[in-house]
Amino acid sequence: MLLGTHTPKLDDKGRLILPAKFREELSEGVVITRGQDRCLYVFSAKEFDSVHEKIRQAPVTSSEARQYLRVFLSGAQDESVDKQGRVLVPSLLREYAGLDKELVIIGVGSRAEIWDAATWNSYLKANEEGFANQAQEVIPGLF
Repeated sequence: MLLGTHTPKLDDKGRLILPAKFREELSEGVVITRGQDRCLYVFSAKEFDSVHEKIRQAPVTSSEARQYLRVFLSGAQDESVDKQGRVLVPSLLREYAGLDKELVIIGVGSRAEIWDAATWNSYLKANEEGFANQAQEVIPGLF
């Protein structure tokens, strides 16, 4: 399970060092793709296969499903993790997420998310208060 907040830097070649706690789960390769809120989603190859299987069940007749599939899958890139724990973030995806040198990687259970540090800090500031004061059930059966 991928958890926590980490602050690696993007090097001049567009690579980042994965958090040590993530490396074992992601060692067999990763798939990086566009995520919501202008972040990038990082899946292990195995987890992406599971996500892809669910995506394949989307109705072809749904315009929204087709649009989602096109944007999500057209940006998906298979990447390898090198011996130093580095992974290349393709330029197309760096541009989509507005990534500069300062990054934040968060673990979201079955995936990681890569954020531009300033964008993440703004997002967190805007959403922490609502999280702390949530008065109704958001995820059925969680609490």
